[in-house]
Amino acid sequence: MRYLITGGSGQLGSAIYKELLLRGENDVFTPSSKEMDITNFSSVKNYITLVKPDIIFHCAAYTNVDEAEFDHDSCYMANSLGTGHICNAAGLVDATVIGISSDYVFDGKKESPYEVYDERHPINFYGSTKKEMEDILTRYPKYFVVRTSWVFGENGKNFVNTMLNLAKRHDEVDVVRDQIGSPSYTPDLARGIVDLSNTDYYGFYHMTNEGYLSWYKFANLIYKEAGIDIKVNPINAKDYNGAKALRPENSMLSKFSLDQAGITRLPSVEEATHNYIKILKK
Repeated sequence: MRYLITGGSGQLGSAIYKELLLRGENDVFTPSSKEMDITNFSSVKNYITLVKPDIIFHCAAYTNVDEAEFDHDSCYMANSLGTGHICNAAGLVDATVIGISSDYVFDGKKESPYEVYDERHPINFYGSTKKEMEDILTRYPKYFVVRTSWVFGENGKNFVNTMLNLAKRHDEVDVVRDQIGSPSYTPDLARGIVDLSNTDYYGFYHMTNEGYLSWYKFANLIYKEAGIDIKVNPINAKDYNGAKALRPENSMLSKFSLDQAGITRLPSVEEATHNYIKILKK
């Protein structure tokens, strides 16, 4: 099998690359944006028709949720237009496309975990481009949409690193308590996504680590695992001045779709956090 990973240097893309190598897959391509610019169809077409991948892990995306509220063009070109280019070129070589989406396609008003086919009502611009990305993928015959949330791991900015860095400069931190979801550790996520790619059960899936908690509780878990004594103050999202984009209060994602496909659920949030902190301490 031949694999192509867009965004291969990012948190998830690099984890998928490592997972494929661990499984003995050596025919893996991770082009830079100069080698394959997803916002330019000629660039995408030329690269994909040259490489002829069997499976494309489409991880490249505009992920700055707050800046997306002001930089609509860049966000749209990467998340929506870029996905269209990937699918159109993939069709020329009959490749499977796995697109990575987000809990932000939902408005967070549901009280229970979201199922894969619940109605989508994004409340920020980033979420709207992810919704468009999903719609584009559904028009492609061999597609997977994997929605995930609160991603953390090596090779990128994430909540865990932010909390640890804040602890170096402050004796206490304020963390939002009224947004609930599930963190997703990239090595665990990568294993699940690669497992899914080995099937032909095309469609929508939710994939995060097991367990639901607030950002406030997640921060406490991080500091506990890191052995850091710091005061964590719970605040409401409306009182947090750092966010420019609205975020859903409920980001809980049901994993029933994974069960139906026979894909093993990811480890617990506690285990994932422990494993990441352990790596950071080395």
